[in-house]
Amino acid sequence: MYRKALFSLTVLFFMMGFITCLNDILVPFLKQVFELSYTQASLIQFCFFGAYGLTAIPASKLIQKVGYQRGMVIGFIVTAVGCLLFFPAVSFHKYSLFLGAFFVLATGVVLLQVAANPYVSILGPAETASSRLTMTQAFNSFGTFLAPFFGSILILSTLQNSMNSEAVKYPYLFIAVVLVIIAFVLGRMKFPEIAQASAEEEKSWGHILKQPNLLLGMLGIFVYVGAEVAIGSFLVNYVMENVAMPETAAATYIAFYWGGAMVGRFLGIYTLKLFSPGKVLVLHSALAITFIILSINSTGMLAVYLMIAVGLCNSIMFPTIFTLALKGLETSAEKASGLLATSILGGAIIPLFTGWMADNSGLRTAFILLAVCYAYIAFYGFKSRK
Repeated sequence: MYRKALFSLTVLFFMMGFITCLNDILVPFLKQVFELSYTQASLIQFCFFGAYGLTAIPASKLIQKVGYQRGMVIGFIVTAVGCLLFFPAVSFHKYSLFLGAFFVLATGVVLLQVAANPYVSILGPAETASSRLTMTQAFNSFGTFLAPFFGSILILSTLQNSMNSEAVKYPYLFIAVVLVIIAFVLGRMKFPEIAQASAEEEKSWGHILKQPNLLLGMLGIFVYVGAEVAIGSFLVNYVMENVAMPETAAATYIAFYWGGAMVGRFLGIYTLKLFSPGKVLVLHSALAITFIILSINSTGMLAVYLMIAVGLCNSIMFPTIFTLALKGLETSAEKASGLLATSILGGAIIPLFTGWMADNSGLRTAFILLAVCYAYIAFYGFKSRK
């Protein structure tokens, strides 16, 4: 039954990655269709990841009431509704309606994240939680690897013939149908029951917020997601800035960026069993900083390949930070997970600042901010190396 549950969760993580990474295609697409600045285009990620800041805590409370499995089913249905909202956004051709659709879609993804991450963490021995979550996150990365090809062919390619937003309607309708089917199948499955903490065992919100390891981990998730999303959001423009090519060709490099994370996560299943997760986190962060600095000081395809290599470094960061931050809070996993999911708000804030810096100083200078983010992650890994 545990294997069946884990297999089902890999499908869930795949869909979360696929949907989230399509944003990286829609940022340059809507930027051109609506003639937006970098800052305006980054509002897509601001609305999407801003949902984490507003809905993660309510999502954790909902999951406490309905359980992990029902929470996931509700998450898929809400995400499907968000996909369907792209129809009125296209019909009225309003950027504001697109932003609203992104927020609703993301609210469903938040429910999926808050339910699935702690469920995987506690669905087995605590000592292998990092490698187990890394395995499921690898399928999340598989989704992010495929999404740019899907988006490039069905969405970005239309920019050569038209400057309207019509191209997003049917891809998102297809995704909505798939999500509803998954929700139906998931609702009929039997997952292993995870014992809820009793009132005496469960810690209060105040007690949880006083845990320094969790607070440091929340900041770690904030800067990690922010840096990862910022690179993905502006990678198409960064590639075109370094090498002359159309959007459709540049979009394929997003797949390589997220594909690196996928490969790294499959490798991380084993490296996290052999070495301290904190030490692995330090190494990956140091490499990410090195690749960013070398990239912004290079030109041509070398600069592109170096920036793509950051994706490989990202691979183990989210599951490792997440499980390190949860240590000692297993009896209050839903609450702690809700707080950590709130920190995914970094995907809204940091790309916005990166876009603002790009408008004023250029993309190369803006990416220095992301190196600072990885420096903090290295610090957190160093503190957690034992």
